[in-house]
Amino acid sequence: MTSSPALAATDLATITAFADLPEATLSWLLDHGEFRTFADGESIIEPGAPAEFMMAILRGGMQFYLVKGAQRDPSFRAEAGQVTGVLPYSRLRVITGQGVATGETRLFLLHRDQFPALEQASPELTQRLVAVMNDRSRDQVRGQERDDKLRALGKLSAGLAHELNNPAAAIARAAQALAVRAASKPQLLRELIEQCPDPTALFAFAAMAVPVAATAAAPAPPLSAWQRSEREDELADWLTDQGVADAYRLAPGLLETGLTEKTLAAAAEVLPAAARPAAFAWLECQQSTLQLIHDVQEAGSRISKLVADVKTYSHMDRDGGAELLDITAGLDSTLNMLSFQLRQKNVRLTRDYAPDLPQIRGQVSSLNQVWTNLIDNAVDALPTQGGELTLRTRREGDFVRVFLIDNGSGIPAEVLPHIFEPFYTTKQAGSGSGLGLDIAQRIIRQHDGRLEAHSAPGHTEFCIWLPVAKPLA
Repeated sequence: MTSSPALAATDLATITAFADLPEATLSWLLDHGEFRTFADGESIIEPGAPAEFMMAILRGGMQFYLVKGAQRDPSFRAEAGQVTGVLPYSRLRVITGQGVATGETRLFLLHRDQFPALEQASPELTQRLVAVMNDRSRDQVRGQERDDKLRALGKLSAGLAHELNNPAAAIARAAQALAVRAASKPQLLRELIEQCPDPTALFAFAAMAVPVAATAAAPAPPLSAWQRSEREDELADWLTDQGVADAYRLAPGLLETGLTEKTLAAAAEVLPAAARPAAFAWLECQQSTLQLIHDVQEAGSRISKLVADVKTYSHMDRDGGAELLDITAGLDSTLNMLSFQLRQKNVRLTRDYAPDLPQIRGQVSSLNQVWTNLIDNAVDALPTQGGELTLRTRREGDFVRVFLIDNGSGIPAEVLPHIFEPFYTTKQAGSGSGLGLDIAQRIIRQHDGRLEAHSAPGHTEFCIWLPVAKPLA
């Protein structure tokens, strides 16, 4: 960095915000500011430094970076003719990023201590600089909104991929097992016919065993691993007594479909003793095949449900306008999209929905963004064990109230008044923009509602008020 020789007022006039200012104003700036020159790639501002100067770029430019530990990500760039840095009425006190010169860069600097005098010397320039700051804030908010949506999308995509992988893997495993059983069925059937050529006896066996098995396969109290192992051993011993050579291979499959010694004994009485081992082998293959088909159907239904949840959550089958909405449908689709995160933290979830809740009028994609942000924040605050999350809906007068309650550590009393302020965050650097709750608040206000927060250790509650939809005239 080097100091630059004094410049003329005409040089300052090249700055867009300074254009067409009176000569007296430009002279005031020259008298109270200073000029500095930076080489290409030289750092102009560093993270953690006090935010002291308004900077007008006369030549070159500045590339700003977000610094997260050892990582440096490009944020935005300011070119010649633009004003950056601290501006009048700005609350920025500490630099959070890094600014680097792009090419030889010449700056005009005005210390923030001069802003009160500047307001007296040129109210017009002060208004222009405030407008620049407002435009910059809007651009930054839009950029952060996009970043937040991308981060949320990344988190949802990871969870969704995991959710889809489970049923997809189940289908792949079942398909492989079905292929093995389909290939073995002709041989098993031939062996059975060789041992029992009487079709009447075969039909009677199938009529007694298969329907009973289907009934027995109805939901039953789950067995512990020890109980199941004991039952399999008992069934295998009985099959061995019936002359079955591979009894311990058949027992788990028969037991899985609800078949017991009593059921098998009753069905096998219609067959000659020599035919029973072949009959039990064929029956195990038949019933396991049916069970695998059921598993494939269940996994396919799970995938279809996930796709339906994505469709509901993303609102991709409708336009972006306001419409009549069912609050609980939006909450449920968001919970389903975040189910992986909920399971990761072993969250105990309670859905306390009021019956016959009236519809509201709004934009489902925006409200789903609110639900996502609030639920995600709550999950982050919960412990890995013993975390509880409650979603409650109630009607109160002309409003629908939505409560999101968690038993996390709570929001400190000194932090609570600031949580809806733009860029205010209590998360570690790089893990939050401080815009999530600000955006949620603005979305709710756009729906003519309000968002409130109450917190104490072990109980944090966000309450959303949304007006009940009125009939269209």
